Amino acid sequence: MSLPLDQNQQSLLESLAATLSPVQAIWVSGYTAALGASASASSGVGAAAPAAPASKNITVLYGTESGNCEMLAEKVVKASKKQGHKGKMVNMADISAKDLAKYETLFVIISTWGDGEPPEAAESFYNELMTAEVDLKGVDFSVCALGDSSYEQYCQTGIEMDQQLEKLGAKRIVDRVDCDVDFDESFDKWESQLWDNLGASVAMAALPADISAAPVATFDKKNPFPAEILANVVLSGDCSAKETFHVEFSLEGSGFDYQPGDVLCVIPQNADDIVSNILSAIDMSAGEEVELKNVGKTTLGEALTNHLDITGISKKVATSIQALSGSEKLADLVAGKAEMTFKDWNYGREIIDLLEFDDLPKTVSAQQIVDCFRALPPRLYSIASSPKAHPDEVHLTIAAVRYQTYDKERKGVASTFLADEGKPGSKVNVYLHKNKNFRLPENGDTPIIMVGPGTGVAPFRAFIEERAETEAKGDSWLFFGDQKYNEDFLYQLEIQDHLKTGALSKLDVAFSRDQPEKVYVQHKMEEQAAELWAWLEKGAHFYVCGDASRMAKDVNDALLNIISTQGGKTPEEAAEYLKALKTDKRYQRDVY
Repeated sequence: MSLPLDQNQQSLLESLAATLSPVQAIWVSGYTAALGASASASSGVGAAAPAAPASKNITVLYGTESGNCEMLAEKVVKASKKQGHKGKMVNMADISAKDLAKYETLFVIISTWGDGEPPEAAESFYNELMTAEVDLKGVDFSVCALGDSSYEQYCQTGIEMDQQLEKLGAKRIVDRVDCDVDFDESFDKWESQLWDNLGASVAMAALPADISAAPVATFDKKNPFPAEILANVVLSGDCSAKETFHVEFSLEGSGFDYQPGDVLCVIPQNADDIVSNILSAIDMSAGEEVELKNVGKTTLGEALTNHLDITGISKKVATSIQALSGSEKLADLVAGKAEMTFKDWNYGREIIDLLEFDDLPKTVSAQQIVDCFRALPPRLYSIASSPKAHPDEVHLTIAAVRYQTYDKERKGVASTFLADEGKPGSKVNVYLHKNKNFRLPENGDTPIIMVGPGTGVAPFRAFIEERAETEAKGDSWLFFGDQKYNEDFLYQLEIQDHLKTGALSKLDVAFSRDQPEKVYVQHKMEEQAAELWAWLEKGAHFYVCGDASRMAKDVNDALLNIISTQGGKTPEEAAEYLKALKTDKRYQRDVY
């Protein structure tokens, strides 16, 4: 049967079809089906074309710590509208589990934080869902779980939510996907499956088709900006036990538009000595040819330096290495049959220790080795500058991580890359990450309390600079802490200048090693309990930045105690007060 197209139309159709992705093909299919149905109806000639699916009401529910899940939720909502469906975003912090019953199609994007925990903003919803008895029959759903495979409880929150939604009667329309830190490929595949399942709505026929507009070049994760380093200054004193430094980057030509509270993502390189140690352990040369996804053919040395995570151990990596080595000892360790658990053995070790666990057979190829490793993840740093105070620049506050375990010198990948290689004039690939969960109050008259020991002071330097530039009238209070006053008082002169000008209203410092007893920021909070409570009652926003495992927990406990004792509340009432602060976005944390 000949096509009902002339030669020129057929050529154009074939050219277009060759360039279409699966999602675009669905769009074109729905669009042309709707055109055919409309033409048949108006002319009364021939049978109507098969109808495209009806428009769906899609709810994209997200729970996020760093903002990735919110960013991906926005992407799905935009795509849903292009597919002719009605999409909306909902933050888990803003709903309860019983609200799920009213949704027609539910896409869940959730990250796992710490040791298998939900994001803080999603904690209440998660706990409620896990014990809910709501009937979700009639709700179609799919879950995208984000996590970090170097942690034992990889994507655990998403796994549990996926199971619970099915248990409550919801119908899974696309299998859950578990995304590692390099989540783009996994996420894109999941999203494509969603639209394959739902199909493009006939409503797409009403959408304008503009195929002539050229895409605008932007710098992002897939296309990072080569930022020139303008300055790299050591902040800590000569006798400090730490190595903390301040790095300034030029953003000229990037098009980046950031706010205080946002994050700069740095794409690092693995150090030469780490690469050399890996090459020695596998007994291979840097010049061997390998092929990487999204990179193509390259050398083993280039792959190990710029593209692969060659330090962080996960069970997945260990399992892959064991498959190559055939080591029974490693098999028992990964399977939990050894005297020591894999988690205990893993602590303080890196991939080099895994490769030295047992000799690899000589038949193992360079390609097999690189296939065991995951992509080198970017490192996220809280921005330490206000764009109003430093146009076309972005500043970071970084502590170089160096330590020794099991007779080996270890070092942080990105922190020492910037410390050792980040000379003024050199360029580093970066991109911007919005953190909408860590923002100054819109009203500059609102008082703020900031708790940021060590490098946790970074975003608060940005907050104070922003308020100075905008001449905000609201009071501001900083709790800063570190080890020694004379060695570790980061940005001391700047902070003292801000106190003189009034951009910073109040400062409390805690230096833990300057006296026999350890003094930390939470102790300073408790000393100022009455005034801190008065600030909260006046509507102050409370911010915390820094270590999640100890500092942030201790600060949270101190805050609960202050609310209870100063506010005359029971522990349960204090917990509800704190929950309300979070709901109202008056308690925000940037912890790691």
